[in-house]
Amino acid sequence: MLKELRIKNLAIIDDLTIRFETGLNVLTGETGAGKSIIVDALGLALGERAQTDMIKTGETDASVEAFFEVSGHPLLEQMGIISEDGIILRRNISSAGKSRAYINDTIVNIQSLSEIGRSLVDMHGQHEHQSLLPADNQRTLLDLYGKLQDKKAEVEIMFHEVQHLKKELSELRTNAKERAHRIDLLTFQISEIDTASLKPGEKEALENERSILSNLNRLNELTETAYAMLYESEGACIEKLSSVISKLKEMSSIDSSISETLSLLESAMPLLEDGAISLRGHKEKYDLDPNRLENIEERLETIKKLEKKYGEDIDSVLRYRDEAEKELASLGQADEKAGAVENQLKEKEEKLLKTATLLSEKRKKTADEISGAVEKILKELALEKAGFRAEIKPSTLSSSGIDTVEFLFSANPGEALKPLSRVASGGELSRIMLALKTILADVDKIPVLIFDEVDAGIGGRTAESVSVKLKKLAKAHQVICITHLPQIASAADFHIMTEKFQKKDRTFIKIKALSEDERKAEIARMLSGKITDVSLRHAGELLERNV
Repeated sequence: MLKELRIKNLAIIDDLTIRFETGLNVLTGETGAGKSIIVDALGLALGERAQTDMIKTGETDASVEAFFEVSGHPLLEQMGIISEDGIILRRNISSAGKSRAYINDTIVNIQSLSEIGRSLVDMHGQHEHQSLLPADNQRTLLDLYGKLQDKKAEVEIMFHEVQHLKKELSELRTNAKERAHRIDLLTFQISEIDTASLKPGEKEALENERSILSNLNRLNELTETAYAMLYESEGACIEKLSSVISKLKEMSSIDSSISETLSLLESAMPLLEDGAISLRGHKEKYDLDPNRLENIEERLETIKKLEKKYGEDIDSVLRYRDEAEKELASLGQADEKAGAVENQLKEKEEKLLKTATLLSEKRKKTADEISGAVEKILKELALEKAGFRAEIKPSTLSSSGIDTVEFLFSANPGEALKPLSRVASGGELSRIMLALKTILADVDKIPVLIFDEVDAGIGGRTAESVSVKLKKLAKAHQVICITHLPQIASAADFHIMTEKFQKKDRTFIKIKALSEDERKAEIARMLSGKITDVSLRHAGELLERNV
């Protein structure tokens, strides 16, 4: 509930604090006593548009602060704002045109303030915040009455799932041409690398072989010379070593101390012989096909081209090939994925249409029920001949279903039912909203309802009926009503009176919570324009009737 409203430097208000109570709260006072300013101030706290001319003359800024006795608000939990001790909505406006909004001393944007405000207060009046007119709100009211919120939420979730699948499928199809080009490129690149049959370390081996072939004559010359010196020529190393060993053997027979040296030289002989065999092998190795060098150059050129395209060495080229193969496999699966998404989309669309159609059928049934219920209450609110109908029209499938809901109204018999926004006056709108709120009292979750002059154009028996409806609403909500009717004022659980007064050539507003005797006097004034014995007696009767 709204517990307290504090207003500073707004219009003709200097510094004013208003306390409210549970049940039906009424604000009364002479015409022009400032009741509308209070409603405007609350509207600012709830996120309505601010204008600098609202600031009190001579002041540089104004502020409005509304305290709600509400805890654990889910929207505030999402915003990370603690609300266990209640919710304070604050709005500051400056003459420089700046406006700041706060929730529990946390600065927020106006959109967030407005969203929280709409969840706490529903304002209905002749001029402002007439939430009954937008078509979306009419559909929401109908869904509330029919308790169709869960079914509508189901449609909304499925609709967004369908939109997501459509987007995914569109992206897959849009990229099909680009994907085909990429597949062709990757296929060519993999084929080009595979055709080359590259092997790790191949380049280094070829470069070494090219070096040998480029110096083949010199290598053969050196090999022949070395082999001859070691084995073939007269006085070769092996021949001379054999002679040395023969001599050392003779020495060893005379001096055994030379045997160690003999052993060393004897062990060298096999090494020299192995070296000779190895050199002979190299002689055969260098006896190569002279065309081999041309083949090697061609092979190295092929490797060089591939390295220039795909990597700095053969290992990099082969890694590129493996990665290209993986990407190619992934791209090849895209068409399969598109087919799967298309099937999933078709299935989801069918399910969505079926669910939306079921919701539409329930809405049509609810529309008949709500139309009859509202018409019945309107007859009790001085609109005996009025017609009201909730019309369901087909519309393009959206997150709200396949329906457009429009409330139609006719104030007089013989007149065609037309949209509320085109035919209903402010007073009629207020009474229609009162009728709707009465039948929605059990399902509407907004805790505070404000009716600004819901009594316009009515009186007598109808005023009594309005007071009964407001009293009923006040059992499920906190109701704040600005009224000129004594019948409504007498039904209040808490009565506040506004007064305008002047001080030093300046106008101010005063608020007063009335005692029982003061209420009687105020209702007497409302009855006859002045307080007389007759009006006091009549006021007393009204109050006793509402005890």
